[in-house]
Amino acid sequence: MTEAYFQKLNTTLKAYKRAVPSLLIDLDQLDKNIRELKKMIAPGKAFRIVVKSLPAIPLLDYIMEQTGTHKLMVFHEPFLLALAQHYGDAVDLLMGKPMPVQTARHFYLTLDKAASFRTERQLQWLIDTEERLQQYLALARAHKACLRVNLELDIGLHRGGFKELTSLRRALQLIQQHPDQLQFSGFMGYDPHVALLPKLVRPASKSFRLANAYYQKCIDLVRGDFPALWHEQLTFNGAGSPTLAFHQEEASVLNDIAVGSALVKPASFDLPSLAQFQAACVIATPVLKKLQGTTLPGLEKWTRLLAFWRPKLRQSYFIYGGYWKAEYCYPPKTSENQLFGSSTNQSMINTAANTCLEVDDFVFLRPKQSEFVLLQFGPLLAIRNFEVLAEWPVLPVV
Repeated sequence: MTEAYFQKLNTTLKAYKRAVPSLLIDLDQLDKNIRELKKMIAPGKAFRIVVKSLPAIPLLDYIMEQTGTHKLMVFHEPFLLALAQHYGDAVDLLMGKPMPVQTARHFYLTLDKAASFRTERQLQWLIDTEERLQQYLALARAHKACLRVNLELDIGLHRGGFKELTSLRRALQLIQQHPDQLQFSGFMGYDPHVALLPKLVRPASKSFRLANAYYQKCIDLVRGDFPALWHEQLTFNGAGSPTLAFHQEEASVLNDIAVGSALVKPASFDLPSLAQFQAACVIATPVLKKLQGTTLPGLEKWTRLLAFWRPKLRQSYFIYGGYWKAEYCYPPKTSENQLFGSSTNQSMINTAANTCLEVDDFVFLRPKQSEFVLLQFGPLLAIRNFEVLAEWPVLPVV
């Protein structure tokens, strides 16, 4: 993203119908990222969209159409309910983390019975322990339902899940003993540590080999010892944006690749493994006030000295909002004034002494992550060629 890019965006937004903090999705950049993603999904592997990183139905629609997938990974029960009722029988949903059983119960009680979404065919609940599996068995009995259960594997991240075959065997036995209430749908193993561990701790190649080997043992356990549970439509999910590149290899045991953040590439995903992806989301917020010098409460008489000491302090600005999980990217050398303190209402910023920034101009920040930040601004602004095409409502958080 160049200076010319942000100057054009500034012109666009100053002519838009209102000036409030907004989250922009650049469709031109998104298209490039989708093309890169499609190149990296190996034959025989399905792409599953991580909804928490792209939490707006029109954004999901756009990506689903461009990639040809109908598979979504969901991490939040309000999202699950909204997606089930919106898409009906058109999607396949896999939970990305285990839900408390009372949350699952609430979903069944709240789901519109007239909806065409069929939980017994389209929804996989994630199960991380034998205890939770027992809870879901009781839920299935209470609702006279058959629940599809996907078992979470600890393949090296150590964030929970089945980490040894003995407990996994017991879970599979329980599923096999209750075919009217539980249906085994596959495994999920998340492996960001493969890309993020320092080389001195363990090389990525070794981490990937170890994770892959344990995942394969779990698959072999089902195929060899539980043939009644085995079928070719089982979901073996994993990856994620940091390790997408690793699962291009034939050695990868996965058949279901989950990716979300790489498509909009927030700042914390500036990783070597994602070098070919471009930032496609940015926060824009207007300047409310421009003041000469930087005058701090109690330090009024030091204003001139501060400006001499740091030329950046010769002017100060207050923006609309602030304190987001994001980093300033334009104008160059912009930063929040740490002495004044952070504010979600009006943040004080300083920038290079020669910056031409005026009231009503826009300041731009790059989110550090997408899953939380994209939900903070109301509708997303979809832009193409520096034109606002649409406002895309985000998914409900409650």
